[in-house]
Amino acid sequence: MCATVCSADSAATVASYRCRIVEHYWVNQRYKYIRLESKAPIAAMTRPGQFYQLSCPTTADAQPFLLRPMSVYGAGPESGRIEFLYNVTGVGTRAMATLPVDGHLDIVGPLGNTFTFEPSFRRILVVARGVGLATMAPLVRQAADAGTAITAIMSARTAGDLMEKEFLRGASAQVHAVFDADGTSSVEAVEALVRRLIDTQRPDAVYTCGSHRLLMLLQRVLQDHPGVQGEVAMEQRMACGMGVCLSCVRLFDCDGDKQFLRVCREGPVFKIREVVGEVEFG
Repeated sequence: MCATVCSADSAATVASYRCRIVEHYWVNQRYKYIRLESKAPIAAMTRPGQFYQLSCPTTADAQPFLLRPMSVYGAGPESGRIEFLYNVTGVGTRAMATLPVDGHLDIVGPLGNTFTFEPSFRRILVVARGVGLATMAPLVRQAADAGTAITAIMSARTAGDLMEKEFLRGASAQVHAVFDADGTSSVEAVEALVRRLIDTQRPDAVYTCGSHRLLMLLQRVLQDHPGVQGEVAMEQRMACGMGVCLSCVRLFDCDGDKQFLRVCREGPVFKIREVVGEVEFG
């Protein structure tokens, strides 16, 4: 069976929240960090893998029309605290990057489902690149709090783009860094690394986010390891973020039955083995 719609309890918490900007700064030349505070207890409502729709401001140079979906980078420990780590790349994020501390930002959520994680897991393997670091950071924290060992393959253009500290946020992990600059992030090199780590460490689950190349790579590898759980948090262009507009549908194989599912509603987390096709989405 393919991924299911969010539970009624989760859906009931979806609302619009006006948040105060507490921190907002550049992490490196491409990414910014923003911490928001709400009067509502949104941290307790939010689970790893979920996202919010953010209302980016209108500026003289940018007039974003739609809300922008953004994965949660962190929630808590304060009840109203929510954090995002984002790549400043388009009209919406360029406008968002201008927001000042003590300003306000409206967000809608939490939206989507969550990663499947069991506290009994002995070890997990996370394969992250780019903005996928932000999506999986809460999962890494959840695993660390459960005492689960973590192995991370982190891919980036250069060492300066890696953001290892920002990804782990104090969690202990065995990190394997690969880069475009030296060729270690090639499909062949990463596939060999993933196969070696699964063969030697036998993780209970493998997780990834966003990158179509990494998703297809892991799908091939997991064919040889039926006992290893595999999940992907998918990135897709969205309009409403709630499953109404159908702009984010993707094709999945649900036990032999091909189905179009909404990434925002039935996802964004899906089983790696269920994703169909070679369509670019990230």
